Amino acid sequence: MRIRNILLWMGALLAGAGAAGAQKVEQTSTPTVIRSETKLVLVDAVVTDKKGNYITDLTQKDFEVLEDNKKQSVKTFGFEADPNSPQNNQKRYLVLFFDNASAGYGDQIQARQAAAKFIDGNTGPNKYIAIANFTGTLRITQNFTNDPERLKAVVSGVKMATVSTTSDASGMGSAGGGFPNMNTAAADFGVRSVLLALRSLAKGLESVPGRKTLIMLTAGFPLTSEARAELTVTIDACNHANVAVYPLDVRGLVTTTPNMQPGSPIIREDPMALVRSPGSRGSSLFRLASFSNSFAEPSQATRGGGGGGSTGGGTTGGSTGGGGSRTGGSTGGSTGSSGGSTGSTGGSRGGSTGGTGTGTTGSRGGTTGNTGGGGTTTTNPSLNNRNLLNMNPRSIVPPFPPGMGINDSALYMLADGTGGFVIHDTNDLLSGMEKIARDQNQYYILGYSPEDSPEGSCHALKVKVDRGGSSVRSRSGYCNVRVVDALAGKPAETELEAIAAGSAAGSIAAPLQLPFFYSSPNVARVNVAMEIPAKTFHFEKVKGKQHAEVNVLGVAYKPDGSVGAKFSDTIKLDFDGKAQVEEFQTKPLHYENQFEIASGTYSFKVIFSGGGQDFGKLEKPLTIDPFDGKQFALSGLALSHDRLSTEGDAGLDSVLIEDKVPLLSGRMQFIPAGSSLFKITESMPGLYLEIYEPHLLDETAPRLAIWLKVSDRQGGQLKIDSGLVPMEAYVRKGNPVVPVGLKLPVAGLVAGAYRLELTALDSMGKSVTRSVDFDVE
Repeated sequence: MRIRNILLWMGALLAGAGAAGAQKVEQTSTPTVIRSETKLVLVDAVVTDKKGNYITDLTQKDFEVLEDNKKQSVKTFGFEADPNSPQNNQKRYLVLFFDNASAGYGDQIQARQAAAKFIDGNTGPNKYIAIANFTGTLRITQNFTNDPERLKAVVSGVKMATVSTTSDASGMGSAGGGFPNMNTAAADFGVRSVLLALRSLAKGLESVPGRKTLIMLTAGFPLTSEARAELTVTIDACNHANVAVYPLDVRGLVTTTPNMQPGSPIIREDPMALVRSPGSRGSSLFRLASFSNSFAEPSQATRGGGGGGSTGGGTTGGSTGGGGSRTGGSTGGSTGSSGGSTGSTGGSRGGSTGGTGTGTTGSRGGTTGNTGGGGTTTTNPSLNNRNLLNMNPRSIVPPFPPGMGINDSALYMLADGTGGFVIHDTNDLLSGMEKIARDQNQYYILGYSPEDSPEGSCHALKVKVDRGGSSVRSRSGYCNVRVVDALAGKPAETELEAIAAGSAAGSIAAPLQLPFFYSSPNVARVNVAMEIPAKTFHFEKVKGKQHAEVNVLGVAYKPDGSVGAKFSDTIKLDFDGKAQVEEFQTKPLHYENQFEIASGTYSFKVIFSGGGQDFGKLEKPLTIDPFDGKQFALSGLALSHDRLSTEGDAGLDSVLIEDKVPLLSGRMQFIPAGSSLFKITESMPGLYLEIYEPHLLDETAPRLAIWLKVSDRQGGQLKIDSGLVPMEAYVRKGNPVVPVGLKLPVAGLVAGAYRLELTALDSMGKSVTRSVDFDVE
């Protein structure tokens, strides 16, 4: 679902905002971006009357701003079209974003012709336009310029997309009948990809001054439950960057509404039938002798029924499946996993004394909560280890528009959430674009100082005007995002750096895991996971709460002693009373973080301290193999104690808003474990990995499989041998990255020390092997 290396393209976009495309973007002294850290939230508002005409004579006293339904005191005020406004001479920046994954050839031609005419009348002094294309990945095909000829040359030409955002793909067909139907999973990947493209584009526009206008030329797409998290963080990213999204439906009045019922899946061969034997250099293919779905997640098993989920059940199918076994195994498993997810959420968020989870068999019960509310918040506690924050990210997402078609709902939510509007049901696309452009000069800017709120919390915004018949468009909310490097420049960072460089050993031990995943050629994202002992946290009463803080510093040292990468963080905990503290201290705190690093060999150290004499100092080797993006490769192996269903789980929004990358396989999220110790009775152990196969983009893609073996670490005896397990169910159309989530079969093992060895291979004779140690008690 991720689009790689977006910032490389954004550099070109931001560098060319001058008249000839080379002049640097001028900064403005007047802030225009929502910034909670400056203690001033700024909101743009466009006000119209019943006929849609702009109301331009309002004053500050006519406005009322509400944050989370509480009235705020407006401290700054301005109107963009006011000749006395200090921003009157500010440059205008507009992006034409072509969603080629949804629009058919005819619609693209019509949209690009209208865009060419629009460019002629909307470039000039202080009026800049950039062109972006989404074809499965984001491409900035023209950076900001006011040269109409350059823009028109770039905007012409229909673009082919490698993904589709609709489940029947009929909108992408030609006169000859279009492409074959896509399955729902492939369409969902396309929807999440286009939302991520918008999010990445908005992030790249943060340093461009003023209110930015983004016209999204699209044929619409369905908003699946899996894509709602991406919609939330896309709206938040646009609001932080001051980008208003204006979707323009290019289908017009003459286009038949696509059938949005789930498309029939592509008819495939038996997934066990054709995989090359490991090590074979010939061209012969062989049929697998056997395959057990006991390793595959229920949501991924396309043949046969598994045993169901932890509470699901379902009938057991054979190796090739049959009858209704797919429904029994897959649906049952999904239900069981969802129960576990609810358990974690309920436990972590449940009232003043916490709880043990509301799922039938909650994955790990959960930790004590302190936010109250009976455990109704659905934030996943393990995603960002901030189990004590009530983030509620979806408070910033507008409600589902009533009466909207399934292909239009996401467009209206994007527009309503960012202060734009939708142009639809018209063949005059040029007039629609002109109407959008007029909004650039007709907005009020309101500023207020918010109350202190926890880092990571999200807040709903609403602007009202005291004038009858008026209508207000404004952003729907903002999130108080965490600082990426929390200790930078602080004495605490210097103290922890001295401990890291020194020879003194830590007095607090903690388990640590460092699985890595490639994010671009020769660059990997390392997921840091550890279980911090509760004794690290020293609580004292602050503002009526039991408060504790622990500072964390992670440093990856190169062989010559220089720093390859580092991160810093502060964990803040607040409880209502000592009873909650005592409950919290019964188990370690699960901690996660991420950092990117180049390929190479490192010594990784992580230091954590709660301010007392005791501190933790952990050290582990870290090796990132070279990866040029063109070769068959395998990520690290991430063990997991918890797997959560992403269906309807707003906790995924929270981790994405923090700019973290969750470990997602199908509709399951894997929480990387800090501890590699599993209990035989544990119901949720899992394994997450990524296979990188560039040839999946070829016209004839290779087959993929894995081979999993578990051996006794002491004697080397083979305990589990999966045989070849085909990976076809995990492959996503148009994506060379294959995220694989498996169940770890510890239930069949006795207490002891084990080594898991996993080999990924393709039908072209390539293979890569990685291993990870774990223990069972």
